[in-house]
Amino acid sequence: GLRAGSSTASAAGMEELLSRSVPPLPPYETKEKAPPPAELRSAEFMRYYRGLGAGPPRAELLTRLARDFGVDHGRVAEFSAKVLQAREQQRELGALLQAEDRLRYYLNPQYRGLFQHLGRLEGGLRFLVELRGDLVEGLATKVVDGPHVKEMNGVLKNMLSEWFSTGFLNLERVTWQSPCEVLQKISDSEAVHPVRNWVDMKRRVGSYRRCYFFSHCAIPGEPLIVLHVALTSDISSSIQAIVKDMPPTETEDTDKITTAIFYSISLTQQGLQGVELGTYLIKRVVKELQKELPQIKAFSTLSPIPGFTKWLVGLLSSQTKELGRNELFTESEWQEISEITGDSTTETLKKVLNNNEWVRSEKLVKVLHSPFMRLCAWYLYGEKHRGYALNPVANFHLQNGSVMWRINWMADTSPRGIATSCGMMVNYRYFLEDTAGNSAAYLGTKQIKASEQVLSLVSQFQQNSKL
Repeated sequence: GLRAGSSTASAAGMEELLSRSVPPLPPYETKEKAPPPAELRSAEFMRYYRGLGAGPPRAELLTRLARDFGVDHGRVAEFSAKVLQAREQQRELGALLQAEDRLRYYLNPQYRGLFQHLGRLEGGLRFLVELRGDLVEGLATKVVDGPHVKEMNGVLKNMLSEWFSTGFLNLERVTWQSPCEVLQKISDSEAVHPVRNWVDMKRRVGSYRRCYFFSHCAIPGEPLIVLHVALTSDISSSIQAIVKDMPPTETEDTDKITTAIFYSISLTQQGLQGVELGTYLIKRVVKELQKELPQIKAFSTLSPIPGFTKWLVGLLSSQTKELGRNELFTESEWQEISEITGDSTTETLKKVLNNNEWVRSEKLVKVLHSPFMRLCAWYLYGEKHRGYALNPVANFHLQNGSVMWRINWMADTSPRGIATSCGMMVNYRYFLEDTAGNSAAYLGTKQIKASEQVLSLVSQFQQNSKL
């Protein structure tokens, strides 16, 4: 019985802490005059939260905060009725607007006050990013769940979006002379092409390379989102050339630089997921590079295609189930594949794809080249989620107004590249004068701007693979 007792005690302690530290919503009439709660209380909440173990203990606190300190539904109903009443009685506009303002006020959850006070504390903004990181992770792993918590996550995301808007962000460049802990953080947060060692890191901030990050004026020197750029003479079709093992090259010859390749963008703080930082970072870096190297003519990414292999394996499974055979390949392709794998069932091809060894077979690499290119083009161009590109990286760059420019075969032959996208990568190209128009067209009518190469691969898919 001891355990039950202690957990009840801690639950009571939690209740008490929350009722002490979450300020009540003052009545609408006194909202301007209400004294702010003692700083000590917000600080106490911060200390208490950090003292809890990650996982279930924090999840319980967050769940209680979301459930017991949300919106007063009774008040909302009451003032919604008053808004309707003001409209029906056709009272003067001022009365209607005031009724709406009152309703808007009571739509604020009580915990929003706590977040606001935390945001003003020394170190409070960093704490809120941490807390939202726990929320995002908890929702993903289902440690916290339910409509209240999802709502609180959205409220906090919107608050962070205002606090992390571009006016408060500083663009910083990383070089080998940057502080050691900054280099370490950049290395640790690299989500796309993991950094192997210090030599590798030195290369990524050395000549023909640029690395930038945004920091926030309230959290100086702390990388929030990082962008890596390679300065080249043409649009890269392979990542190996960019992150390969080699000592940093000689000093830059700026005459050789005509192209900027964005090859990695990583958010370092999970708590800022969904807060629009990447788009602004790319725009700022383009401006920065144009100032420093006005001769640059082309801006393009070399991007991963996460989820392609998984999608393809799923497709092979569902096709086999429904048809007992495969319609993704032409007769002659399937014959060649079966000859090499020694088996004419899709199961074998699935096994081959779930294991990185297939790239060692020149014959397989050759025969899969053409069908995989058109399947990948369809995956990027044709597969949709609510009308937009299903692939998250594609969706991000298309929203920014880029063009789906070129799909590259065997562009990332690292184990990870083979496992996630059968070794393929894609260039999204930014034609600066067209980005605003492309972005509006994509967001408005869901049109994807794509090059001849991509469109021709899509039409090959439509002719040779049946979905």
